Amino acid sequence: MKTSLVTGGSGFIGSHLVESLLERGDRVVVVDDLSTGKAANLDAVRDHPQLEWVEGTIEDELLVNRLVDQADEVYHLAAAVGVALIAKQPIQTIERNVYPTQLILNRLGQRVKAGADVLCFLASTSEVYGKNPKPFWSEEDDLVFGSTTKARWSYGVSKAIDEFLALAFYREHRLKVVVGRFFNVVGPRQTGAYGMVLPRFVEAALAGKALTVHDDGHQERCFAHVNDVTGAVIDLVANDDCMGRVFNIGSDQPISILNLAKRVQARVNPSSAIEFQSYADAYDADFEDIRRRVPDLSRIHQAIGYRPTYDLDAIIDAVAAAYR
Repeated sequence: MKTSLVTGGSGFIGSHLVESLLERGDRVVVVDDLSTGKAANLDAVRDHPQLEWVEGTIEDELLVNRLVDQADEVYHLAAAVGVALIAKQPIQTIERNVYPTQLILNRLGQRVKAGADVLCFLASTSEVYGKNPKPFWSEEDDLVFGSTTKARWSYGVSKAIDEFLALAFYREHRLKVVVGRFFNVVGPRQTGAYGMVLPRFVEAALAGKALTVHDDGHQERCFAHVNDVTGAVIDLVANDDCMGRVFNIGSDQPISILNLAKRVQARVNPSSAIEFQSYADAYDADFEDIRRRVPDLSRIHQAIGYRPTYDLDAIIDAVAAAYR
């Protein structure tokens, strides 16, 4: 039986990935410190005979070594989460993104050197593109970050370091690793507590509160259902031709945040109001945002035939049903 280790497996994306791996027939080991994840996210599979759940931090080298040594595949999803957390805790953001990744890759590299055949998926983010002005972002594009005085860029820079590390282990140690850059993954179990916009809107609409749109609302994003994303992750790891490469994962259908608020309003609670809030009031005075974030998905389509299957209305309905 294949053993898959999922770091951050009690988180939003991680818990869905765990369910899919169990359904595939894997033995799945989850490690999570519950700093942003929730144990309840795994309630549906809590008693599964092939699930082992470990509460602990992947900043613990001895724990990392013990768990990585069990695994045939490692899915490294644990990381700092959300714009709100990043703006408030940049030190924690940098440390939690870089150091655990180095620990995991070091141990995997040692195993490969000893003759093991082990696979790794590294979860990255569209934030690594920074504020690249191109209308569509492809995997070979330049990374364009703002000043070091703007705390939000610490997240993208730290995840870019993770990518450099992973790809270096592929080149120097032949570790089979693939990098996935997530673009606004949404769906059931996602919380709005860390600034995620769709669950914030849905939760507010269901409570009869105003939907708060930051800035002017004309910034554009693409939203992909978590089931589409986790399916792509599994398919990428299963394809040897994808090793040592970087892939955008998400949807390529943009919508403005204001129009997203209007869609949620129409589908969830037409009586809810829409209000606006400045970035300074939402986060801090030096916060910078990206006006348009749209991935080029041609590489992942060519590699594994990936196309998103959920449209935005279905996604909004699924999130609302989960909150209800």
